Amino acid sequence: MISDLTRILDEVGKVKGIGKEALIETLEAAVLSAARKKFGPHKDVEAHFNEEVGEVELFEFKTVVKEVKDPNLEISIEEAVELDPEVEISDSLGLKLDMGKLDRVSAQMAKQVIIQKVKDAERENIYNEYKDRKAELVNGIVHRFDRGDIIVSLGRTDAIIPVKEQIPRDTCRQGERIKAYILDVLKSSKTPQIVLSMTHPGLLIQLFEVEVPEIYEGVVKIKGAVREPGNRAKIAVYSEDSDVDPVGACVGMRGSRVRSVVQELRGERIDIVRWSEDPSEFVCNALAPAEISEVIIDEATRTMEVIVADDQLSLAIGKRGQNVRLAARLTGWRIDVKGEPKTTEISEETYKSLIDIPGIGDSTARVLCNGGYFTARDIAGATTEELTRIEGIGEKKAGTFKKAAEEYLEQTDSEKINEVSAEDVSVTNEIGAEGDDEAVN
Repeated sequence: MISDLTRILDEVGKVKGIGKEALIETLEAAVLSAARKKFGPHKDVEAHFNEEVGEVELFEFKTVVKEVKDPNLEISIEEAVELDPEVEISDSLGLKLDMGKLDRVSAQMAKQVIIQKVKDAERENIYNEYKDRKAELVNGIVHRFDRGDIIVSLGRTDAIIPVKEQIPRDTCRQGERIKAYILDVLKSSKTPQIVLSMTHPGLLIQLFEVEVPEIYEGVVKIKGAVREPGNRAKIAVYSEDSDVDPVGACVGMRGSRVRSVVQELRGERIDIVRWSEDPSEFVCNALAPAEISEVIIDEATRTMEVIVADDQLSLAIGKRGQNVRLAARLTGWRIDVKGEPKTTEISEETYKSLIDIPGIGDSTARVLCNGGYFTARDIAGATTEELTRIEGIGEKKAGTFKKAAEEYLEQTDSEKINEVSAEDVSVTNEIGAEGDDEAVN
């Protein structure tokens, strides 16, 4: 055995983060297992680590008897006295075994047991370290890619960012440093699986806590956050101190604080919303930068009808309904954005144009308009996932509407081409007729 085993145990324990006592127990168990394999299960064998000499010592214990019936477990009093003059009958006498008697196979098995036990202990330590760190921010380095998943090195262990937790259309480079949100810690048979997320709203909250001292100190409170990862996010903030502007604190000098968060989120646009106890005021703040003319509240259905001027309608709704959709999720209210009288007339024409699409009725057309889809081309150009974000439209309906809009556009485009062709023929005939007249004259 290795004479300087104590030093090795100290080094392994330091590197792997495992206690020396646990390593000694593992080492003793491995040697004992190998000894039982070598000498058989009938002997009473024990292994003990001797710190003074830095070795694992193997002992065979036998009971002192007058007459030996089982040589594996008993020793005669005559033999025992030669080894220990003070021994008496019924005493248990420990006989030190020669470790060199362990054959190569047994020694190899002991080595494998030690390696496995160290891995098990290391896995348990890593799990215990991270199991209480869910919802925290963690720094890591992109290590490699595995079938779309990103494997991130956290130092002592690796973590995984599944495809569904990655920002759409974003690309990470190997060796790049990133910050991510600990979504879950799973105890597996190999190594603990630490699941990270780049899309969770908690990442947005954690990044602001790092960048804004007022949040860390508890002066500014984060009341909620919502995201459409890679595109846009909204975060609601409130100040416990009337002298501290929560929005200004989050923006920072010349936008320095919010800019740092935007960079970490790969350019995601962030709206910092002032939270209010008044629901209507909170909704109006959440729909910024659109200016709201009037708010009609229905407490029973928890719905707000928001009236805006003609030039504010598209701003309030946002591109493909993104602004109003995020505002609704942030405030917890269903928001129905409508224009003032003039805009309403225009919207009626829009509804009629959508109703021309097979399968879309008046109520569905209004829902689509409220979601930011005003024409067949808007619907055809959207993805099924984007359409399902509209309340009341599932994946099946979204696919049906998208296909119907595409067919409708093909039909109308074809009719326009035929109309143009017919006009060309008519013009050609007229020119020909004029030529004939000139020939006659």
